[in-house]
Amino acid sequence: MQHVFIGSDHGGFALKQELIEELRGMGVSHTDVGVHREESADYPDIARDLARVLLPFEGALGILLCGTGIGISIAANKIAGVRAALCSDEYSAAMARRHNNANVLCLGGRVIGPELAKSILHTFLTNTFEGGRHQRRVDKLEHPSLP
Repeated sequence: MQHVFIGSDHGGFALKQELIEELRGMGVSHTDVGVHREESADYPDIARDLARVLLPFEGALGILLCGTGIGISIAANKIAGVRAALCSDEYSAAMARRHNNANVLCLGGRVIGPELAKSILHTFLTNTFEGGRHQRRVDKLEHPSLP
């Protein structure tokens, strides 16, 4: 399995710690891009920091967390090359990978519990992009001016 980059603001910090333990248990190598304590942090900074280390690696995946997952997913999707999906269930996580080629999973640390988050994480990491008809759509995300 590929290397995973993970980051959170203060609102996602506790859940991030649980997911790091889950990644270790799965034998998945990972890099924690911060934050490293529960002090207030700005989610756009965390999204930027994760994108900087993620994007140079073809096929790398990331996980971002904030309180609801909303702010950090908006911030991440402003960065060219990032396709971030806010997921609160396994089906959405599977479809984000299979149909949208999402490379970043976003979760809300104050919205879902650790067991559901772990299940969503497993689903996201074990599904792959199907390509085919979906590739045309992903290409349009990357190059919005294409016909």
